[in-house]
Amino acid sequence: MTQSTVTPINFTRGIPADESYPLAEVAECAQAVLTGSHALETMRYGTGFGYGPLREALAAREGASLEQVIVGNGSLSFIDLMGVSILQAGDTVLVESPTYDRVLTLLRRHGINAVGIPLEPDGINIAALEEALKTHQPKLLYLIADFQNPSGATMSLEKRQKVLELAEQHDFKVLEDAPYRPLRYRGTQLPSLRELLPARVMQMSSFTKQISPGVRVGSLIGPQPLIAKLAQAANDTYISAAFLGQATVAEFLQRGLLEPQLERLRQLYGPRLEAIVAALRQHLPNAEFIEPDGGFFLSVTLPEGTSGADLQAKAKTAGLTLSDGSGFFVNPADGNRFLRLPFCALTPIELEEGVKRLASIVG
Repeated sequence: MTQSTVTPINFTRGIPADESYPLAEVAECAQAVLTGSHALETMRYGTGFGYGPLREALAAREGASLEQVIVGNGSLSFIDLMGVSILQAGDTVLVESPTYDRVLTLLRRHGINAVGIPLEPDGINIAALEEALKTHQPKLLYLIADFQNPSGATMSLEKRQKVLELAEQHDFKVLEDAPYRPLRYRGTQLPSLRELLPARVMQMSSFTKQISPGVRVGSLIGPQPLIAKLAQAANDTYISAAFLGQATVAEFLQRGLLEPQLERLRQLYGPRLEAIVAALRQHLPNAEFIEPDGGFFLSVTLPEGTSGADLQAKAKTAGLTLSDGSGFFVNPADGNRFLRLPFCALTPIELEEGVKRLASIVG
């Protein structure tokens, strides 16, 4: 098999499927914004807190005060803003290992010491977390409790409670990244960390996976003093958030379009999760993986003797594009046999074929 004779299959970025975008609804919402009573407001500079009506809608939905909500240009930007407002160079942030690679990039950019805590199928390893707290005094613990990126793991209720207990004992904040939380395809929803202890938790989310990356709208809900610091940093960084996209999302919510959209996504992506799990069990039975109940990602640890560098070279000849697993770990060597497999943008047929090709180069 050569690359020229096969259609490439991309197992890198966790992007939504093209057919998932609610184009007609978003167009109607944008038109309503630009012809409505708030049209001029969306054209002007605003504040670092974000678009007021969207903040109000999110506050009402999440049981928070308006002062506890900030809306920005995607959720990842909040990590960058924390690096100039809440965190300082030399501070320690604990992260799951593996974790979202872009977060590691931003922490390093700001000179922040990231310490990885091993991940288990039911969430962060509590014994390892307790051991790390004997030698580190973190400002923050960053984690993704629901359908973790990249592993797909979901933290158990017991571990959620224990993490918050440790946060209280050792006086650190928890940054709960929750963009995939509404995308549960099976099983029972667990309470978020913020629901369990709002005074200790900042919760990030994003409409990237729920509506589209192009709207560039993320939100963060947390204690008011921290939100005020982030808003000031936003003012100093980009003056004003992108109000047109935020107003369009606010209109989308006001019209009651979000829940039907989320249900469409669950119906679209659920079978894709089932397809990749079945393909892995059939074609790569020796690979270890956590079976998710939702989200965008499933990751595998390949058998002993597999080399990440060799795999990348072989993937090109098989018509596969693969992520470098080392990028998801504080210690890159820990990711030599690790491979993230985003499944939402590929059809069940493509997922089956992609896993077959992967199995052919793993050996």
